[in-house]
Amino acid sequence: MDKEQALREHLLYLLDGGGAHISFASALKDFPVDLAGQKIPKLDHTAWQLVDHLRIAQWDILKFIKNPDHTSPDYPHGYWPKKNAPADAQAWYDAISAFSNDLEEIKTLVADPEADLLSPFPHGSGQTLLREALLVADHNSYHIGQLVDLRMLLGVPVRDY
Repeated sequence: MDKEQALREHLLYLLDGGGAHISFASALKDFPVDLAGQKIPKLDHTAWQLVDHLRIAQWDILKFIKNPDHTSPDYPHGYWPKKNAPADAQAWYDAISAFSNDLEEIKTLVADPEADLLSPFPHGSGQTLLREALLVADHNSYHIGQLVDLRMLLGVPVRDY
């Protein structure tokens, strides 16, 4: 296997929550929707806010990669939902589905042997596909870890690593 293919496989492993991380799906498996908006004292965010923030941030990165005319949300407020809880169960499931679909699209871009991992995009300020993929993996793992802690504090242990 050549070095570039090895790098792609490592990136895909990280994006899937491999190694020292837990996947998004595992962190949310059997999470009760009725607890998605539950606020825990001294924690800044609910599960809903973390899930929707993950969705928004990852969507923004994907759109930046694909569309030179993309305009990002205002930082930081545009990256966080305004309410503690989803409007309804469907909003919760829609956010999870959108996150998962966008992650698959990012993984498809990374896996494409024709996609240049190291050349800066013609738009932006030097960002590359490698940098954006690492940003997604890093950002996701940070907030997914927060979701795991929040689950435990809500009495919903994670059983599927």
